[in-house]
Formats: sequence, C-alpha cells, structure tokens
Amino acid sequence: RLANAVTPLWRFPYQEQLQVKYESQRKILQTLTSRLEELGIDAQKPGGLCCPLQPVVPSPVINGYRNKSTFSVNRGPDGNPKTVGLYVGTGRERNIVCVKANPVKNIPSKHKQVAQCYEEFICRSPLDSCILFHEGGHWRELVVRTTSCGHTMAIITFHPQQLGQEALATQKALLKEFFTSGPGAVCALTSLYFQESTMTRCSHEQSPYQLLHGAPHIFEELLGLKFRISPDAFFQVNTAGAEVLYQAVGGLCQATGDSVLLDICCGTGTIGLSLAHRVSKVIGVEVVEKAIEDAEWNAAFNGISNCEFHSGKAEAVLPQLLASWEDARPLVAVVNPSRAGLHYRVVRAIRNCRAIRRLLYISCKPEGEAMRNFLELCCPPDPRKKLAGEPFAPVLAIPFDMFPHTVHCELVLLFTR
Repeated sequence: RLANAVTPLWRFPYQEQLQVKYESQRKILQTLTSRLEELGIDAQKPGGLCCPLQPVVPSPVINGYRNKSTFSVNRGPDGNPKTVGLYVGTGRERNIVCVKANPVKNIPSKHKQVAQCYEEFICRSPLDSCILFHEGGHWRELVVRTTSCGHTMAIITFHPQQLGQEALATQKALLKEFFTSGPGAVCALTSLYFQESTMTRCSHEQSPYQLLHGAPHIFEELLGLKFRISPDAFFQVNTAGAEVLYQAVGGLCQATGDSVLLDICCGTGTIGLSLAHRVSKVIGVEVVEKAIEDAEWNAAFNGISNCEFHSGKAEAVLPQLLASWEDARPLVAVVNPSRAGLHYRVVRAIRNCRAIRRLLYISCKPEGEAMRNFLELCCPPDPRKKLAGEPFAPVLAIPFDMFPHTVHCELVLLFTR
C-alpha cells in the first residue's frame, strides 16, 4: 500500500512509465490550448496542441534517486506511536498509519538507515512523539539530505511544548551522543541539525536550525561546479536528472555572450551558475535568505564573478528591478517556482518588460497554479490588470522525468514574443 501511495508506477517497466507521463503531459497541453482558445487566441498548431510536445526525457537514475526525504513520526500498523516513515491512508477516512519506507524504490538506502536509527532513538526516549500538537509530545519529523559526494545531513524537528532550556539542552546532548558515538554512528552524519518548531512548517528565520554536530553545510557537484547546501535550501531532488534538465535549459535559452540571464526562484543558484559562462551577466532572485547566502558562496567558490543575487519575495524584488531596466543587452528569463506558481505581480513585471523576448518556465506541477501563469503570460493586453506588454506564445514543451515511479513530471515550456 505504501509503495502504491508514494510511487504508484513502481510496477510498470520504465518505458511504460515514460509513456504514461507523456500522455498526462499531452492532456495538460490540450487543456492549455483550449483555455487559450477561450481567450480568443488562435492557439492550435498541427497536432492539435498550442506547441510541439517532445518525448519525455528519461532520468539517468531510476531507483534511489532522491537526495532529500522527509519522514513523519506517527502510529504504525502495529500501534507503535513512535514509527518513523511515510503515511498511508487519509485524514477524511481516519485510517492514517505511518509505514517504514523500506519498500519505496525512489528513496536511497542511506535515508532509510537514518530513519531507522532515529526511530530507535525516539523509542528509547521517555519523551512522547508529537502526533497532534495540542495533545503534547515532542518528537516530530526527520529530513535526510544526501549528496553524490557522500555527505549526509539529518534535520530533526522537535516540539518544545513546555520544556525549559535545560531540558532541551539534555535532549540535544542525547541526540548528538546517539548519532556520534551510539548506535546512530553507523549513519556517519556529515551534519546533524535540530529545530524547535510549534508550527507544521518553520523557516530558519522563524526558528533557527541548530547545528548539533558536524559541518554547517553539505556539498554537491553538478555540471562541474560545486554547490553548498543549507538545511532549508531548495535543490532539485534528483541530482542526475537536474544535470540533464539544466543542460537542456542552457540550449533552449539561446543565450549569447551579450545576454543577461534572469533566474527567478533561483534557490542556491544552480541554473544561473551553470549557465554563467554562456552569458554576460546572471541576476538571481530567491525568497529563502539562506539559499541566497549559498548562491553567493557557490559563485565565489567556483570563481564566477558575473552573478548577482537578490534576497526577497520575487513579487517585491522583480517589479522594481525590471521597471527601471534600461540595459540594452538581450534579457532571457528562467523561472522555476514552487507548486504555488508565480505571484501575479511577477508575471505582470515580466510581461511589461519589453527586453524579455524569451522565457523558460520550469514547472513541477503544470496542471496546478502554473496553468494560471501560462494564461497570464499569453493573454491579450489588459489595461484593467495593468498588463500592457505584448503577450508571449508557447513554442515548445519538453517533459523531464525527475521523479521515476511517481506520476509527477517536470515540464519545461518555452515562451517567446
């Protein structure tokens, strides 16, 4: 049941998985084509779609490709309230159980090992797991991040409830001892972090990540560059797949030596830095402050001097940046937002900046909020919405399988005007 819930295509041969994904991406493009027609745009091209759809680009790694996994703590099928794993069931049906991740193909064995050790630790602890915040308990989720350099970072979330600083210090010391000289030492952690959180999700700014052991960062190598990764920095979950994706993005940008590359939602700077040698300048924008610190470190460490990074919400930073844009150099934009898509003010700033003639939209959920963005990019000018700029048109769609065994796909849509 867990394998079916987390990796629903795991029983299919890989070529069949790619075909399933191609058909789902085709349906998404059909929806986009219909929606564009509703806006009065003659969108249908030969083949009935608004732009050609290429075959799904396969992932170089099919099993154990995830470099980041999040494990929950809850009741297992045997009733153990300190089971560390992934959820099966739904809240609506009240049949949620937490199942160990052993059968899941896309999670590497190192992640499963750390999860098993964390479970062993909390089972020894007199403190309860925190299943419902208002019912008390402390031990919460575990995030494991690994890199191809052999680094492993573990981040443990803990609900402090009414514990004082002394009691918290005791728990942190016990955790560190377990993972450095106790049974958890087999995990050979590069970094062990601890976060006190009274919310479902907490940023570093809301509640700092506390380093209990090891190095503050782990490092990854991608396209010949070295990248520093903080606990909450975004990094594509499939490193080998990301290399294929970024190489393709570089080709699709058609950026030349005099171009400026605008990297929106840049994370630790992976896309911009990997393409910096092709362009005259890279400008990155990212909301997570720690990720921007990583991006700046990554640029300096790799000897890349033509990049500048801006920390803040894209909807606050970008309109200011583009409103005063007077640079004569060609401007190419790459956007790689979360599932929530781009804020309307970001789309409007892109539309109203005449210098942007070419835009690459990388979406991990094109059927979701990204669809709204596609329509905003392509719709006729609308003075009421302050959309004065010439509309974009989709010219090519390429799906990338970044998530084998799941139904998800990364879709790259190229827009020009």
